[in-house]
Amino acid sequence: MAKSPISKIIMTRIMRVFFILLYHQLAWGYDLVATIVSLGNWGKWRNSILRKISGPRVLELGYGPGHLQHQLAELNLDHFGIDESDQMGKITSRRLVKIGRNGRIARGYTQYLPFPDKIFDQVVSTFPSEYIFNPLTLSESYRILKDGGKFVILPVAWIDGKRWWEKAAAWLFKITGQAPTWDDRYLDPFHKAGFDIKTEIVEGPSWTVMLIIGEKPEVHLPLNKI
Repeated sequence: MAKSPISKIIMTRIMRVFFILLYHQLAWGYDLVATIVSLGNWGKWRNSILRKISGPRVLELGYGPGHLQHQLAELNLDHFGIDESDQMGKITSRRLVKIGRNGRIARGYTQYLPFPDKIFDQVVSTFPSEYIFNPLTLSESYRILKDGGKFVILPVAWIDGKRWWEKAAAWLFKITGQAPTWDDRYLDPFHKAGFDIKTEIVEGPSWTVMLIIGEKPEVHLPLNKI
């Protein structure tokens, strides 16, 4: 039986509160929950965006428990990160210290990035929440990117396997809003911010992820007339 709109709203609100706690007070359990709900695919999904990162200077928005920061460090890229969760900052710092990297991570909000203009070659984000569509986040990301720089986002994953546990995970993702039906209108804020946008689909054996790749156009100055 299909859930009523009211029960769906209640379930969505409960899950939203849970995710907020998971990102803050319960951050110690984030990796375990991510592994379970993704059926062990979370790392594979993250790797799909890693292939698009070449740096050399990269800023990650919402670095969470720091796995991508760890990978960027191992690639010897000039990596930075910003996240509003103090708990995630502590987890990421410990992760980077274990490999001998202090990590240049900051606590803050993506709507107000504490960096000068045109300093990064790439800005990346994996599974961000609604803040990624905020016009201030997009205008700030555009500002700090160099001309020709890229904004690479992994916003959504769909589990599409046929086994019962895959169907159960897909249902959970859907009711919690983690796997919405895609609509190209989601790209409108990126266009308005000035990005040239394209999307790319990456498929696994029982899952599909989408990447949004926004490029800041090169500025071509007119030639002086002789």
